[in-house]
Amino acid sequence: MLKDTLGRTLRDLRISVTDRCNFRCVYCMPREIFGRNYHFLERKDILTFEEIQRVARIFTGLGVRKIRLTGGEPLMRRDLDRLIAMLADLPDIDLTLTTNGSFPAEQVFRLKEAGLKRITVSLDSLDNATFQKISDVSCSVDQVLTWIEACEQARLTPIKINMVVRRGYNEKDILPMAEKFRGTGHIVRFIEFMDVGTANGWRMAEVVPAAEIVKIIHRVYPLEPLPSRYPGEVARRYRYVDGQGEIGIIASVTQPFCGGCTRLRLSAEGKLFTCLFAAHGHDLRRLLRSGCSDEEIKQFIVNLWRKRDDRYSERRSEATQNLPKIEMSYIGG
Repeated sequence: MLKDTLGRTLRDLRISVTDRCNFRCVYCMPREIFGRNYHFLERKDILTFEEIQRVARIFTGLGVRKIRLTGGEPLMRRDLDRLIAMLADLPDIDLTLTTNGSFPAEQVFRLKEAGLKRITVSLDSLDNATFQKISDVSCSVDQVLTWIEACEQARLTPIKINMVVRRGYNEKDILPMAEKFRGTGHIVRFIEFMDVGTANGWRMAEVVPAAEIVKIIHRVYPLEPLPSRYPGEVARRYRYVDGQGEIGIIASVTQPFCGGCTRLRLSAEGKLFTCLFAAHGHDLRRLLRSGCSDEEIKQFIVNLWRKRDDRYSERRSEATQNLPKIEMSYIGG
């Protein structure tokens, strides 16, 4: 198996299919930066579906067993179901997608028919005013809940619901979110506000630590820890003692999991990033468009992974926070 300098195996590939999004979440794409005059990638600069399929096929030959489509917002990419059908033909792949769930619910069934296995939906509050303050759009919570219901009907399960918790914005919504999805089979994952990129004005004071999140829920609905389901799982799992399901906690800030990170990230324009907090990517598109063989591209990936030593979250400090980092909307979450 392919391993990096810290003995971490390559297992997961996250593919950003677009850098565009219809939301302007304050922790990801604040409108004052990603406004009307922001220059997004040109269509010619974005990888084609055929190029993405080729890359994914090479990665599966290197041991990747999970592919997640991200953005931006991946459903902003036209005919995404066609790409899903192309990737679904790859053997032994867990093919998933993360979305804000603001699109017509009928799309869910096209994605399922194309071969998508599971969906993760972002939802930062059940309170409409808070949700719209964070997302900075007029989309309602009900629209997202309708999308989640459609995912359940299409059996794109288990559905994961991601809530980024930011102090001063939505920490009061932790318990209501847990209550809403207890007993449904859906898994809410509470995510610490992270210093991805430089546009979101991250401050440690706005991080609600994982331990505090667990304590808030545990006081009302007792929890107990669960083991990881597979090596490299980023969410720490907890089950409700009364058997009403489980939650996950993604605590990159207070409980770093760099030591088990098994991910590479491919940007929409074909750059490979070895860490969510990286400053620079490695140009794979140039190889794809310059006539390189699959074997040459494979060797490029092998060499990149074997040299990988990223441990940003474990080394996080005031100095590293001020370093340039790629934005989450470009690289995917």
